[in-house]
Amino acid sequence: MGAILGIDPGITCTGYGLIEKAGDRLILLAAGEVRPLRSDPFPFRLKAIFDGLNAILASHAPAVVAVEDTFLARNFPAALKLGQARGVALLTAAMHDLPVFEYSPTQTKMAVVGYGRASKEQIGRMVGRLLHLSRPVASEHAADALAIAICHLHSTPARSTSAHPANTMGTRVGKQAGAQ
Repeated sequence: MGAILGIDPGITCTGYGLIEKAGDRLILLAAGEVRPLRSDPFPFRLKAIFDGLNAILASHAPAVVAVEDTFLARNFPAALKLGQARGVALLTAAMHDLPVFEYSPTQTKMAVVGYGRASKEQIGRMVGRLLHLSRPVASEHAADALAIAICHLHSTPARSTSAHPANTMGTRVGKQAGAQ
């Protein structure tokens, strides 16, 4: 089983977290943030997200990518910008020919905490426990990305991260496995 890259897209901060499973343990490989400059014009902020995620994918070569799906937002302009950041994440993974799965915030919280309305603090604590960390993940965006990767691992049938084109919880994006 290869590494899973979780991505928590955002226009001001995109979190990422890379994990793999070794036996019955989850191993943290990398986690952090891609932070575009707030002063940059919007297209250049999207480019900064692309460049950051592209570098992470190139250096870590995960087997699969799991991305947080959109949620209902009251602020339409903010939701639109978030959708564009998600689009950059999806495109970057597709450019590396990686299978991409999407999980809603509720799915992620249920898979990691067991409660669909869990707080950021609860998610961070449980991510730390599941990864056997001595201290919490410093960034809530990176913790969310790790939670998305853990969600994918828990939602995927055993011994498979990319062989099946879909799973019971997440939505596979892109071409079917084995399709031309």
